[in-house]
Amino acid sequence: MNEIFQIVAELGMKLHPDRIRAIAEKIASLGSFKDFSRAKTSFGPNVDNLLIIRFERAWQKYSHITPAELSIALRSSSWTSSLHNMKSSIELVWTGPSTGIVPIRHTEQVLCQVIRSAVKKLYIVSYVAYKVETIIHELCHAAERGVSINLIFESSTEHGGTVSFDSVEAMKKTVLTANIYIWKKTGQLVGSVHAKCAVADGQISFITSANFTAAAMERNMELGVLVEGGHIPQNLERHLEALIVTGIVQRI
Repeated sequence: MNEIFQIVAELGMKLHPDRIRAIAEKIASLGSFKDFSRAKTSFGPNVDNLLIIRFERAWQKYSHITPAELSIALRSSSWTSSLHNMKSSIELVWTGPSTGIVPIRHTEQVLCQVIRSAVKKLYIVSYVAYKVETIIHELCHAAERGVSINLIFESSTEHGGTVSFDSVEAMKKTVLTANIYIWKKTGQLVGSVHAKCAVADGQISFITSANFTAAAMERNMELGVLVEGGHIPQNLERHLEALIVTGIVQRI
């Protein structure tokens, strides 16, 4: 019976609570498993059809489970997933002298973790990216996995920005599929892209003082936090997406 409960758990993790509610209500209205075909449309057009087939076969195998029981299982799975997603863990990240007293993780190590965890979307913001071969290597691997890579940098002085090194051109030559954005500023009082962060799939985010340079990754005293789960990675991703959609940052 673990098979059907595993699939119920997968549905609870993958589908929005509103969608699970619609599915659960439809299943609860059925007489038995034999009526399942009437509930298929409630899954919506974007659900993996293979998952629906697995669900149907598992329920057929354990058809003694009533529609009401299965409906409750779906709702419970969705609530459990939602509560889990609301919880987050925060970890201290540091580059520089170590005291050996407080356990800390290294900046480059954590940034690589965020990049490796990306399945669909990755956003990275930095003032500059310079001589970070390990990070470039991880970004290229992410691109090979089909991850949508979105990079926001400060423009070089040659293009109206405030940094001498042209991160945009460097990334164009190394991470070929990346979407690269700059803040096209107007007026004399507008500042620079000074934020440094990375977020993958709205699930894990890294907020740091470190520019993505060899000095920041290896020698400088830099401090950051890694946040997994909860609303911070979600909101950070939404904010960066909004900067792009509204045209505040523009693709180069």
